[in-house]
Amino acid sequence: MATEQELSDFLKSVEKRAFKRSVYHVRNEEAALDIVQDSMMKLAEHYGDKPVNELPMLFQRILSNCTLDWFRRQKTHNALFSHMSDFEGPDNEGGDFDLLEAWAGPDGGERVQSAEDLARRGQTLRDIEIEIQSLPARQREAFLMRYWEEMDVAETAAAMGCSEGSVKTHCFRAVQALSKALKAKGIEL
Repeated sequence: MATEQELSDFLKSVEKRAFKRSVYHVRNEEAALDIVQDSMMKLAEHYGDKPVNELPMLFQRILSNCTLDWFRRQKTHNALFSHMSDFEGPDNEGGDFDLLEAWAGPDGGERVQSAEDLARRGQTLRDIEIEIQSLPARQREAFLMRYWEEMDVAETAAAMGCSEGSVKTHCFRAVQALSKALKAKGIEL
């Protein structure tokens, strides 16, 4: 059975990768942070007494389920609020609501004085992230678990609730699609 320290150490070791994976899925940093925090809380509350070696698989499954729950909530929310006029009050005649004023960008965005190589590298990483985000959901999930989380095929299959053959197929298709898209942009890995 995992001790509090072992559980804490495990959660610290997976938080950054889980956050990045969630951002790839939901494309929203605040939502991704909420998903990861909810997943960690559920693991601690319901499975904190499990052996340490079972925690990675349990966490991956909880993270996947929390992500699916988020998408379900978004679908319901989008069905209710489908037009910008839904955000205006009954006495607002549409002239005062400005989406750009309502959205506050990042405070004091980092200004990095970088060399040409750093800028090029940053653009390459953004291009790769965009292409990963454009993968179909199951391919993206399998790809991130296998190559970002460094899980083996059996672990990935268990976390995704599918066969090992499906994991291999999803990963193969993801790698092929990424390779083709990145080569089209002139990026050779």
